[in-house]
Amino acid sequence: MANSRPTILIAGATGYLGRHLIKAYHRAGYRVHALARRPESLIDLDGQIDHIVFAEATKPETLKNALNGVDLVTSALGITRQRDGLGYEDVDFLANKNLLDEAVRSGVQHFAYIHVLHAEEMPHVAMAAAKARFAKTLTATPIKSTVICPSGFYSDLAEIFDMAKKGRVYLFGDGQARMSPIDGADLAHACVKSIENGKTWVDIGGPQSLTQNEIAATAFEVLDQPPRITNIPSGPAQFLVNIAKRLGWKQQLGAIDFFLNASQIDMTAPHHGQITLADDFQSRVV
Repeated sequence: MANSRPTILIAGATGYLGRHLIKAYHRAGYRVHALARRPESLIDLDGQIDHIVFAEATKPETLKNALNGVDLVTSALGITRQRDGLGYEDVDFLANKNLLDEAVRSGVQHFAYIHVLHAEEMPHVAMAAAKARFAKTLTATPIKSTVICPSGFYSDLAEIFDMAKKGRVYLFGDGQARMSPIDGADLAHACVKSIENGKTWVDIGGPQSLTQNEIAATAFEVLDQPPRITNIPSGPAQFLVNIAKRLGWKQQLGAIDFFLNASQIDMTAPHHGQITLADDFQSRVV
């Protein structure tokens, strides 16, 4: 990169991973620009952000000149649950596409995207399909790119911990599907290193690979409670989700549809980081 202290613009900066990316890039010596439509939500990170870009990636006109002088864009733009009238196509694909178009116009050297592991194996799931479509668009664009595919975040598993606190965990399938979830701080650090090492596509998991039953058992162990796990057969669950979609509940069911399908494939990835799932669950004990 041209400058001794390269400039990074982080999109999705106010989200769970975006906040960790701000900290990781700041520690790595970058000048950090944060793209946000609600800058006030970043006040607590003020000392780690050099410049806040007030814009909405879903509105391309607000991005004009926003990337001038930027060497690298890292986008963590995406939604888990649809809201504000926006869907996965609007945010996970179109907002990222708007950002990519502006990056190309502005002469940005490198664009990194936080994807999701094995999205291409779930083409009928709206969230995965939108992410996969953008990843394909990015890699076909004449700009240096890095696609980072995490297995899943510990924060996504907070609902399992909350169920355990209520006494019983409900899981899709037989609970034997494996994944390698990771803490946001560990993932952000791995992202910085992968980009600096010139990776073009990298799968990233946390320090452990666990079955869903083991994830639930970990929650009960942290709570010092006997495990109570109910496994819901995937077939009937998918049937009910499909019926609910036809009744117009697509927005409410997006995340459930993704997790249901992800529970039927191997979501393990190479290990990174030091923070374990038990560490994360322990931090949630009140």
